[in-house]
Amino acid sequence: MALFTFKLPDIGEGISEAEIVGWHIQVGDRVEEDQPIADMMTDKATVEMESPVAGVVVRLAGEPGDQVPIGSMLVEIEVDGEGAVAPSPADETRNAQAPVEPVIAEAAAPDGSGAPAEAGAQGSQVPPLDPGLLPSQQDEVLGQPILASPAVRARAKELGIDLAQVKPAADRIRHADLDAYLLYGAGQGYAPAGRSAKRADETVKVIGMRRRIAENMAASKRHIPHFTYVEEIDVTALEELRAQLNAGRGERPKLTMLPLLIVAICKALPNFPMLNARYDDEAGVVTRHGSVHLGLATQTDAGLMVPVVRDAQDRNIWQLASEIRRLADAARSGKAKSEELSGSTLTLTSLGPLGGMATTPVINRPEVAIIGPNRVIERPVFRGKEVVAAKLMNLSVSCDHRVVDGWDAASFVQAVRKLLEAPAFLFVD
Repeated sequence: MALFTFKLPDIGEGISEAEIVGWHIQVGDRVEEDQPIADMMTDKATVEMESPVAGVVVRLAGEPGDQVPIGSMLVEIEVDGEGAVAPSPADETRNAQAPVEPVIAEAAAPDGSGAPAEAGAQGSQVPPLDPGLLPSQQDEVLGQPILASPAVRARAKELGIDLAQVKPAADRIRHADLDAYLLYGAGQGYAPAGRSAKRADETVKVIGMRRRIAENMAASKRHIPHFTYVEEIDVTALEELRAQLNAGRGERPKLTMLPLLIVAICKALPNFPMLNARYDDEAGVVTRHGSVHLGLATQTDAGLMVPVVRDAQDRNIWQLASEIRRLADAARSGKAKSEELSGSTLTLTSLGPLGGMATTPVINRPEVAIIGPNRVIERPVFRGKEVVAAKLMNLSVSCDHRVVDGWDAASFVQAVRKLLEAPAFLFVD
């Protein structure tokens, strides 16, 4: 037998430590060579660690949320010359517990064949019911009347619900009682319609991506004096153009609003360089960037990530659409590289159809501005003396008031508005 110490390798330039996001193994588990053992986070990139040897895990560096310095012990594994290690106690325990889930599922079956002990105690004299019987025939077997309308009985049959197990809130079983039964089950006791289910308190440790988001947002609000400007934009012509482009796109990706909006932003920014900037408040230096490295706030299962479209000003709408899709897929699958998640000079955040009427997005420090398009809605508007239907969208921009004045922010949004309301100018110099 030999003890192998797997030390956390250097997983990024300038990284001195990484956070344990989650373990794929536990002490006593058998691991094979190249088997995933842990997820480690540096900045906003999560890296999966793999075991370089086969053996039995004898020690772990810590719990999820702990920081591990580069070069220190991550996992200790007991290996032998033969590479044969007996199954661990944890494996045997899991194997022994494996049948529990299907047994529970069978006990909760709606046909009553595996009714829980509590339900059996309440109705121990009730004979087993043939699930093929109609509700009226079930009444006869039970020997007692069940008051319910034909519509309720038909729905109960369709849902596989035994009406004998349903507790009516009043004198007869109604649809609301069936809804409550589906939520709470037989013998559990449920509230009348209109009340919500009570849930137990839950304590969730703030680690990994969620902790990084919390720290970054707190620092942004603590250090940056935000202000937000919102303007309404008529995107009727833009949406018509988008539909025409999509109709003839061929093998190219389907266009959303974002590529067109990015083109407008990139065309307007040269006249407003103070928005495409980063502020080092410790050094007292503002860097105005010539290239637009646009961060795209993307919701993932791990939390909010911001992949970056490099040199957005040099890409056409189809190239932007392809890059947006690629980066979003990489972020959501956890495959985004560290360099794809850093270096943005301006951020665009969109909730898509959930965009709301207006938003006040928080700046992605050390940037000085963030842009948030909101939901497109159709409303009547005046065109001269006529009332017509128009598609309208509010556009929000939050700025760092130490660097960007209100006049500059408003003027920038108005420039973007002109391009979006007359979208032909998006494609001309």
